[in-house]
Amino acid sequence: MDKIKSLADLNKKKEELQAKADKQESSAIQIRVAMATCGIASGARDVMNVLKKECERNHLQAVVTQTGCMSYCYAEPTVEVKKIGMEPVVFGYVNTEKAEQIVTKYIMGNEMLDGVIPVNYESI
Repeated sequence: MDKIKSLADLNKKKEELQAKADKQESSAIQIRVAMATCGIASGARDVMNVLKKECERNHLQAVVTQTGCMSYCYAEPTVEVKKIGMEPVVFGYVNTEKAEQIVTKYIMGNEMLDGVIPVNYESI
């Protein structure tokens, strides 16, 4: 990686990374697992691992990432799923079994699952 020596270099790098992120976000399913302290304590790390494995096993073009607090501490672990061209859906009380169902039933089968937290924002 080249060293950043000026503000122009920094801005160029920012633009490159933003273009890459925009391309990735527009061409893949986005799955975000809340991994703040309360999420991790509730089992979010295991949930994230299952989501990654299920997406790989089913050959889905999905990006599984962690995010900070979604402010739904009472419903941890929480998972946001944004399918291409659709509004995001946030699932609460996600365990490893529900994580598998999110992939197989919601993402692949277009079947809505119980446990959706009402969305009161446009995007994270």
